[in-house]
Amino acid sequence: MTGRLAFQLWLLAAAVLALAVAAVMTGPYQASLGDLLQAVARYVGLQSAAEGGPGTIDTILFGVRIPRVAAALLTGAALAGAGAVYQGLFRNPLVSPDILGVSAGAGLGAAFGIFFSLPVFAIQGLAFVAGLGTVGLVYLVATMVRSYEPTLVLVLSGVVMGALAGACLSLLKILADPYDQLPAITFWLLGSLAAIRPQDVWGSLPAVLIGLLPILLLRWRMNVMSLGDEEASALGINPRRLRLILVMAATLMTAAVVSIAGVVGWVGLVIPHIARLLVGPDFTRLLPTAMLIGAGYMLLIDMIARNLTTTETPLGVLTAFIGAPVFIWLLASGRRGWS
Repeated sequence: MTGRLAFQLWLLAAAVLALAVAAVMTGPYQASLGDLLQAVARYVGLQSAAEGGPGTIDTILFGVRIPRVAAALLTGAALAGAGAVYQGLFRNPLVSPDILGVSAGAGLGAAFGIFFSLPVFAIQGLAFVAGLGTVGLVYLVATMVRSYEPTLVLVLSGVVMGALAGACLSLLKILADPYDQLPAITFWLLGSLAAIRPQDVWGSLPAVLIGLLPILLLRWRMNVMSLGDEEASALGINPRRLRLILVMAATLMTAAVVSIAGVVGWVGLVIPHIARLLVGPDFTRLLPTAMLIGAGYMLLIDMIARNLTTTETPLGVLTAFIGAPVFIWLLASGRRGWS
């Protein structure tokens, strides 16, 4: 890692940390930096309850704000990292983490859980399993069709499975109770961190880390994969096997955060482009930069969502409103290639 890259990453990390502290302090119940420090001191045992008087502020910070900020960081970093992987693997700047149907499958799984009035943890579990299962079906279909280019078949299979999951989801919306279940399904599909609990973050963190590990270990091979399958094979890499490993790893990360945050679009599409403009296409630089920017971006979006109006705005609405014009601007002004 060069000195300039290290400086950029430390600068980004410091900005994300400052934004996280600001996100913890802002909201309908305002908290000062002193309140935050005192609450942390009480939490770790450096200050007794009698000295600081824990109460509403402690409940808000550790029961609501900090878990929500942690979930926003995790969601943004995972989606941006997965987006960078997908765009590099498929050598396509328009690819995002849901290209293989993981978001559509997770949405269908969550809708099933809501339709049958299951508890929250069961809804999240169904979303996670359905997202992974959809990508598994996509790969199964792709392996059965060998008469066309493998990458093209994989993407087209993802489009078909995503459309099928969307049709099933539409049917569930028709059958759902319009006064109770339908609003819950719709709100989940638009994305929200309003109901995040500490156990949600701890439950999804291991899956994200497990998915991130092979990506980090194989990060140097991503640069070779961007040259194409023939060049990768000539350099001693099995492109089909490597693509399977990296796609499953990125899908695991995506499914883990979608299961707790709902379907949040545009993050995995736009953020890798911004990171690529800053550090170039080298994946060893691109991955950490994209994940840091994605974490900060999702924090900012969530702050806007809970402070914009009296009722919380869904994350997917805000990411679309902000992501679409930013993406158009990137396409119009970007000078660096993506591969």
